[in-house]
Amino acid sequence: MKNILVSIDFNNSEKILIDKAIEMAKAFDSKIWLLHVAAPEPEFIGFGVGPQYIRDTRAEELRKEHRLLSDYTDLIRLENQECEGLLINGATIEMILEEARKLAIDLIIIGHHDHHIMYKAFFGSVASGVIKKANIPVLIVPLQD
Repeated sequence: MKNILVSIDFNNSEKILIDKAIEMAKAFDSKIWLLHVAAPEPEFIGFGVGPQYIRDTRAEELRKEHRLLSDYTDLIRLENQECEGLLINGATIEMILEEARKLAIDLIIIGHHDHHIMYKAFFGSVASGVIKKANIPVLIVPLQD
């Protein structure tokens, strides 16, 4: 196992996933790919690329997410573990699987929150979607809300 992909979503549970990734990477001498999938760009029908204030707000959100991702990558490297951080836009499940394919990932680590039935009905679960579509092992780490 040479490449481990860890999907994080900045919900204050990243440390749990990072600790598990470091544990697995050390056991198998693997590289960690820390991935955050940012929400896709909003579509503004009839507005071209959207109002400036929306673009400014979105740009600030992306800068904040990039800083956090960089901080977590540095934290992993302090553990003498090879790590790269990736920030991409798009549909979460599809982007996780696409990056896993591109990077020849051997294991995906993803967190799972137990949501109520209405949330599951409307939004589903990223972890469940990745499990259903992945053709490589997926480690699900339970996270508390």
